[in-house]
Amino acid sequence: MLARYDHGLRVEIGFCTEAGRRPENQDYVATASGPIGPGALQGIVAAVADGVGGHKGGREAAETCVRGFIDAYYAQPETLGVARAASRALESINAWIAAQARVDSGLAGMATTFSALIFSRRTAFLIHVGDSRAYRLRDFDLELLTSDHVLGRGELSHALLRAVGFEETLRVDNASHAMRLHDRFLLCSDGVHGPLRNASIRALLSEAASPQEAAERLVSAALEAGGDDNATALVADLIDLPPADEMALARVVADLPIESLPRPGEIVDDYRLEQAVSDGRYSRLLRATDLRDGSLLVLKFPHPRVATDASYRRSFVNEAWVAARVRSPFIGEIVEAEESRRTRLYSAMPFYDGETLEARLRRAPKLALEEGVNIATRLARAVATLHRAGIIHRDVKPDNVMLLKDGGLRLIDLGVCRAPRLEDFCAEDVPGTPSYMAPELFLGAPGDEASDLYALGVTIYRAFTGDYPYGEIEPFSRPRFGKPRPIGSRRPDLPAWLDAAVLRAVAVEPRERYGDVLEFAFELENGVHRGIARAPTRKPLYERNPVAFWRIVSLILLALLFFSLLAR
Repeated sequence: MLARYDHGLRVEIGFCTEAGRRPENQDYVATASGPIGPGALQGIVAAVADGVGGHKGGREAAETCVRGFIDAYYAQPETLGVARAASRALESINAWIAAQARVDSGLAGMATTFSALIFSRRTAFLIHVGDSRAYRLRDFDLELLTSDHVLGRGELSHALLRAVGFEETLRVDNASHAMRLHDRFLLCSDGVHGPLRNASIRALLSEAASPQEAAERLVSAALEAGGDDNATALVADLIDLPPADEMALARVVADLPIESLPRPGEIVDDYRLEQAVSDGRYSRLLRATDLRDGSLLVLKFPHPRVATDASYRRSFVNEAWVAARVRSPFIGEIVEAEESRRTRLYSAMPFYDGETLEARLRRAPKLALEEGVNIATRLARAVATLHRAGIIHRDVKPDNVMLLKDGGLRLIDLGVCRAPRLEDFCAEDVPGTPSYMAPELFLGAPGDEASDLYALGVTIYRAFTGDYPYGEIEPFSRPRFGKPRPIGSRRPDLPAWLDAAVLRAVAVEPRERYGDVLEFAFELENGVHRGIARAPTRKPLYERNPVAFWRIVSLILLALLFFSLLAR
């Protein structure tokens, strides 16, 4: 088994090839990684070729095609891009093989099928001609990625219509597929897919632990099923993906149109829209089924009124960029759709079976102490995960917290986050929801860990009380932050230490809050474990009300002066 690396991309590859009952193996299989350096075309190449039987030079054609393609591909300038470079490389090999067949009678009819996958950054590029095949196994669903270039009917149904070397002008199939972690790809000759049904291929790919084991089992199964042709299989497992490129994301988002909002029942890019999840001022979220693989998703469509809003488009870039870099059981994911599939602007996320924290707060009973603290500590870990990556969420609130039926929690909606290397929103458009925004944000601060901690504190306060510590704040207002109302005034059943912990998190001055969200989480967990309903330390009158303090002091001094005068 081989491990291939390319700029953060890791692919593990295994392959197996057997002659079977044939005297000679005319299949050829190979894999390679590109050179490292500026200007070099990058990517990991995996290729399978099947020399055309019944003709001379079948083995030579297959080996020459695969080896020559790899050399020619990596020799192309990076500026061509993967798809054009691959096509140009295969066209040059086709011309050479066709010429050899013409001038050398010993190689007359020299030709081969060819299927290759090029794994580059976060995309698998496919180039294909003939009847070898490419498959993808994703979430135990098998998808055929190629079409057989054969006659398809009568006694000559398997007769090739296209192959490398048949004609001087080559017609190839090109495609690109967005990759996901743990995708498993298969390239195979007809000696494997001919004797085996798709159900058998799916089972063998699903059951094998490693790509090498999968390739060997596929070849063995094909020969045991009565296959009399050469049998070759190459299996590639996607182990790690590089982060998405921000500039590439921005270009894609800028080019996609914002169309009228779709409704349940419509089909968009092979997604069947089924049920509205939310309908807000800027976007509509709908549950959907991917008709290609049957998976459940939630699609977010922007409202046409923001079609020219650069900030809103920026939020789509932010969300995809962060989701590619932060992987955590507490953070919501983004599902990447193939660029060629998307005809309009939207984002896709997995369907999380559960409800938002906001929905939970709208129904009885109110959160008990342990349930609320459990939610608070997990949410704090979600925010801390982002902070460790240098990312500020900037819109922590109950609507953006998913409580899953299996007990999990996900912090979602990363569209307005602030992160290194990401272009930020303009100063007058600092994002957030007013009632959860820290006082410094209203003064133009861009947001930091302290403001996320404040929003977390307001979220927990509201989770227990259903209200806000400083009252609800209307959009576009300039609020005044007075003294927060204690949790105990609304929930006398809750302990005083909870009051103290939450009110410290929502302190008006950032320096009076906790040092970070994990310190806040520790205070909550520690309070539950202690089980002590201690009263918060009361501040002295001088700190609580300096004016009243000096008035009292003045009255005392005046009284002392009066008594001293009487004593004379």
